[in-house]
Amino acid sequence: MSELITDMADLPAQQPAVPATAAQARARYFNSGNAFNVKLPEVPARRFAPPRANAFGVFDCDQSDALDCGFAATTPLMLARYMRVAPGEALPFDVHATGSVWYVISGSGELGGMAEGLAFGAGDVFLLPAAQGYRLSAGPAGALLWTVGNEPQLAFDGSQPPAASSALIDAVHYPADEIERQFALILSMATSDATSGRALIFSSDRQEPARNLTPTLTLSFNTLEPQTHQRSHRHNSAAVTLVVQGDACHSTVGGVHCQWEPWATLVTPPGAPHSHHNTGMKGARFLIVQDGGLHYHARTMGFEFLEAVAQASAA
Repeated sequence: MSELITDMADLPAQQPAVPATAAQARARYFNSGNAFNVKLPEVPARRFAPPRANAFGVFDCDQSDALDCGFAATTPLMLARYMRVAPGEALPFDVHATGSVWYVISGSGELGGMAEGLAFGAGDVFLLPAAQGYRLSAGPAGALLWTVGNEPQLAFDGSQPPAASSALIDAVHYPADEIERQFALILSMATSDATSGRALIFSSDRQEPARNLTPTLTLSFNTLEPQTHQRSHRHNSAAVTLVVQGDACHSTVGGVHCQWEPWATLVTPPGAPHSHHNTGMKGARFLIVQDGGLHYHARTMGFEFLEAVAQASAA
């Protein structure tokens, strides 16, 4: 070494002195002074706008440059995107994820390329397992959809999506009218101080014990009454939010004001203190996908309220 190093934290990665095989030569050695100080870029809190009305195709909410990763990603483990299909046209696509959740923003159509066909309309939610050869066919008004999958999670360690025969999820359809029926039920129920607002949580028959949408992703449809806000809280999962309904609404993420816009995608970094505010006269709704299933399994969700109930009751 060109200069004397006395602190082991300053040592570069060490290589074997006399490797006898190629496998030995690949070894690298760190120490307890420098192995745990990895510095990664922070996950940016960001707002993505939906594609303009005359733009068709696939539009990734990609901030891989800011995350310094070599694959498209909205957060380290999730990728959100918009897909707009022209009236009467079809858009082929593959799901390179364990599973992906979809929300129909506008229009209608049919989903092909699966054993059982699926007709969708505005306000529907559906879940798709990994597969190649899916096909979105739009009706006469076209279709705009929003989707989130865990493609970055698989890309991170070079994994492949599970084959259909070993997949842990199936295709699931949540029609808009059934979603409204479920909302009416939970809005008629009382809540406690420990409840984080009124939200509809999506799951399936196979994921029912874990209450997740996929093994690693959770999906909730949150509501926010007029002149109220969801009290400040934090969790270790990242969150990707679609603004479905809300005038005069905003979020505060890490102390920064983020105004809502129709059908915008909002990114909440993991661990960031945040709250959602409705200063308008109409109720708000927002769809939230988190990598929560991963954190529940690892026992690392770390959810906590940062604000008292009395404060949250005031707009």
